[in-house]
Amino acid sequence: MSTQRKNGAPQGPKDQMPPAKGEVQDKQVRLLSQEAGHFSLIRALHLADFITELNGFCGAMSVFSSLRYCTQSDPFNYTNLYLALAFIPLGLFFDFMDGKVARWRKKASLMGQELDSLADLVSFGVSPAAAAFCLGLRTPVDHLLLAFFILCGLTRLARFNVTVAMVPKDESGKSKYFEGTPIPMSLVIVQVMAYWVYKGWTLEQIPLGLWLEGTMFEFHPVVAMFIIHGCLMVSKSVKIPKP
Repeated sequence: MSTQRKNGAPQGPKDQMPPAKGEVQDKQVRLLSQEAGHFSLIRALHLADFITELNGFCGAMSVFSSLRYCTQSDPFNYTNLYLALAFIPLGLFFDFMDGKVARWRKKASLMGQELDSLADLVSFGVSPAAAAFCLGLRTPVDHLLLAFFILCGLTRLARFNVTVAMVPKDESGKSKYFEGTPIPMSLVIVQVMAYWVYKGWTLEQIPLGLWLEGTMFEFHPVVAMFIIHGCLMVSKSVKIPKP
């Protein structure tokens, strides 16, 4: 599974090394710091960065599809819900390709590193949580626990950006392991939710039902999937060797 691309060689929870310090990097910094020129930001982006933007686009479209499902009149028409879930693995495809393109073109940038983390948060953090809301995880406690999952993803990606240079590398410059589970592993949860939709296990039919129903603490125990993944993401002791 591709994880985090940093517009160059592989790294940490994505697949890329710290940005190179050379003419390419200097050009990007110069373009980003220009006071004049409305399109200096666009010109500063590399091809891999535009592919990363497509990852973020898929995450945004997944969220919009979830919203469309919630506002439709027929809750048993799952077209929009299937779309919401399908956009997430499509985002993973672009997440994989941006690293491939960055290594092919031998261009790395700090901009790409930041874009990659932000796109991953939308595609593999916010959009799965939005899909879970659509399936029926809609109690106040569910909302707090889904928010916890998103914040764990946010924290993990921020930690990656700060510590990636300190993670041991192999001869090619590729990080030897993932520190904590990479956020794209939320696709395992997405697959589970897709199966539930296929079986019609949504809303009142969610597996394991609703616990503490009728109290202010009512919640769906299946939200534990998100909690476990969130805790594993921010774990410092969990180190997964890179393939």
